[in-house]
Amino acid sequence: MLARIQLNDDEVTRLTGQLDAIVDNIAKVSEVATPDVAATSHPIPLANVFRPDVVGETLTHEQVLLNAPDAADGRFRVTAILGEEQ
Repeated sequence: MLARIQLNDDEVTRLTGQLDAIVDNIAKVSEVATPDVAATSHPIPLANVFRPDVVGETLTHEQVLLNAPDAADGRFRVTAILGEEQ
């Protein structure tokens, strides 16, 4: 019942023409599609631009917290934002 849309005669005429154009275009594509043409999702070949993940040197806790505005117990200390008492 939800898919039934009330259309007046002008809307039916206009949408019928548009639907005919869509069906005609699909038919044209179907005529050209042949088994020897591979289906593609994109007309231009795409390449992954990301570099491979490589484990490198990491910072120590001391280096990480060196320029922190406030730190305690080896962690960043930040202002509470959830309405908790400070």
